[in-house]
Amino acid sequence: MVIATSSFNFTCIASSTANLTWLRMEEANGDLQQGELVVEAFVTIIAVSIVAFWLMKKGNKTRQAAPLPPGPRGLPVIGYLPFLGIHLHKSFTQLARDYGPIYKLWLGHKLYVVISSPSLVKQVRDHDVTFADRYPSTASKIISFGRNDIAFCPYGAEWRKLRKVFVRELMSSARLNASYVLRKRHVEKAIKDVYQKKTGKALDFGQFAFMLISNTVLSMLWGSTAHGEQGEMLSSQIRGVAEESMVLQGAPNISDLIPSLARFDLQGLERKIHVTFRRLDQIVSSIIEERRKLGEGNSVGEEAKDLLQVLLDLNNHGDYAAESSITDNQIKGILVDSMIGGTDTTSTTIEWTMAELMQHPDAMQKVHKELDEVIGRSNAVEEFHLPRLHYLEAAIKEAFRLHPALPLLVPRCPTEDCQIGRYTIPKGATVFINAYAMHRDPQLWDSPLEFRPDWEKGLPRDSHGREDAQLHSSITAPLIRMEASSWVDRGGFD
Repeated sequence: MVIATSSFNFTCIASSTANLTWLRMEEANGDLQQGELVVEAFVTIIAVSIVAFWLMKKGNKTRQAAPLPPGPRGLPVIGYLPFLGIHLHKSFTQLARDYGPIYKLWLGHKLYVVISSPSLVKQVRDHDVTFADRYPSTASKIISFGRNDIAFCPYGAEWRKLRKVFVRELMSSARLNASYVLRKRHVEKAIKDVYQKKTGKALDFGQFAFMLISNTVLSMLWGSTAHGEQGEMLSSQIRGVAEESMVLQGAPNISDLIPSLARFDLQGLERKIHVTFRRLDQIVSSIIEERRKLGEGNSVGEEAKDLLQVLLDLNNHGDYAAESSITDNQIKGILVDSMIGGTDTTSTTIEWTMAELMQHPDAMQKVHKELDEVIGRSNAVEEFHLPRLHYLEAAIKEAFRLHPALPLLVPRCPTEDCQIGRYTIPKGATVFINAYAMHRDPQLWDSPLEFRPDWEKGLPRDSHGREDAQLHSSITAPLIRMEASSWVDRGGFD
């Protein structure tokens, strides 16, 4: 309205100016020529009209642009940072109750947007290319070898190449089937150790699960490089460095929130990150060099190759511009992604599942009954049994719902302004998907805080209050894929 009024006023001024000029032209003395007055009048009218048109166009654009999401007010310079608790996902869930399913907050000099609604998450997926990039913290940039991995590589040709290599060359069915015996051997050894050494004694199940998963993953990565005590020592070193890197990447860094203070490294985090990175780089580089020293004399069939050998074969192409050739840093980045992403999240989910089953004896009894019926008491569990263990799968999904390994997933960073719902998410903002809040939303789940693998007793409700057996999968399954996977080749979610 203000813009429109201003435009009208400018038009009136233009008209008045024209009339005044014509009057001046009639009253002009002989020193001023009639032609000069005509030019003056037209120049004035054109100039004022251009300004009025620009103001009208700017006003229309302002009215059409969606506003930023609502959010809490913060303090100057540091924003809302002092008011957040230790557990960000819980603080963000509380804020969602006050400001709605999408809101903004300033932490330092950076704008953050938190989304806590399945319908809004689907809109984010509809703009998959815009949200393809992940926000790289200082720690992530260093640990990922300068964003030379799948998790933090900027979306583009290089990212598509890395993901294609990972999916086609490393995670193919033939490759996974070839390593089945290796996985089975590690599981059998772990169970045997528990039976022989821990019978009647306390067992740290979290440590047990982490050791089992990490040993299995590391053997799949470079199983033929180190054996015996050397292999166990190497695995122990890698586990220690991986744990340190995960802690450092999850720690809040003032340098990320207030970039002008980055050079001072007030918390000393960057120095710690560089120390951890040097240890990680030294370990991974030594493994790669040891494998290269083996040379071609130890070549094996395609299906018998471990993942490291597959990557080295691609690296040996020499032409890094080729479709599938990768650099040394990209090899290291993929290996670190596999180590960290394949161990901590999986072992955490297993630990929470066992903890919930131990707290709910009825559910544990049903799992035992299903195992007896499908497998039998005298047989070992094999991977081909898993599709038939429906109740066990439901128990794992329910534990994942209550205790997601990454409650805020990995933050995204839009490459352009984008409208989600009724609000604009500006380019460069950091976007959190609060899976924790959605998994515990009472509007979506009956008794959301209870562990209920039996969905026939408490199905989630749709928007009309009806029980919908498919809603559980429509909410949980995309979030599982978002957390456990990267993006599809065109930049979206798996």
